Amino acid sequence: MRRHPRRGEAGREVTAPSVPSGKAVPSEKGAEVGRRIGVGLMYGLWKPRVLGSWKVPATGPVIFAVNHSHNIDGPMVMGVAPRPTHFLIKKEAFIGPLDPFLLGIGQLKVDRSVADRGAITQALDVLSAGGVLGIFPEGTRGEGDFASLRAGLAYFAVRSGAPVVPVAVLGSSERPGRLIKGLPPLRSRIDVVFGDPFEAGDGSGRRTRKALDEATERIQKQLTAHLENARRLTGRQATL
Repeated sequence: MRRHPRRGEAGREVTAPSVPSGKAVPSEKGAEVGRRIGVGLMYGLWKPRVLGSWKVPATGPVIFAVNHSHNIDGPMVMGVAPRPTHFLIKKEAFIGPLDPFLLGIGQLKVDRSVADRGAITQALDVLSAGGVLGIFPEGTRGEGDFASLRAGLAYFAVRSGAPVVPVAVLGSSERPGRLIKGLPPLRSRIDVVFGDPFEAGDGSGRRTRKALDEATERIQKQLTAHLENARRLTGRQATL
């Protein structure tokens, strides 16, 4: 019996699903189209300030671990990142015409209510192909402070061996816009800070429940430290 990455037992290796996902590997070309669309929209509507993008490995598998406090955080990272990105996005966002559009630009639909084997396999396929996987490790939109992480990020990082690049998006949720309350003010500055890549595993290659718990703790420390550094660099303080 296969186990969900968050349900393995201590001492027992947590494995990826071996059954076919029934879904094609997300298109790298599609993700590049999405990146170009994002460039136009993000720089056209706001004033992104991007720091540390040179730290992103130019080739090979990479995982972006992005804080999440506003709906535009994902599109913003897609638009300013130096490489096309495949984000794991909740299935509820794939409604109406957005469904074929998001799939067409290489994004991954995930059902968060179950162990979505298809999405897990697709995400691992992206990394196996040397692509960039984007994850909101907090699982849902909130304070964006990396205070509570789900184990999914650790699983993908340990399972694939891909380095994790922390990404802090700051300014997207500070105040609502005047014209569209659900968006940041038009032409306001939003900072995106890329951090140093790091390995989530301990180098042993273990994928037990204990190893994933330790990796999650290691990741949280790295992400929290990056967020604090990003706030210092940008002059933005945490909201109380």
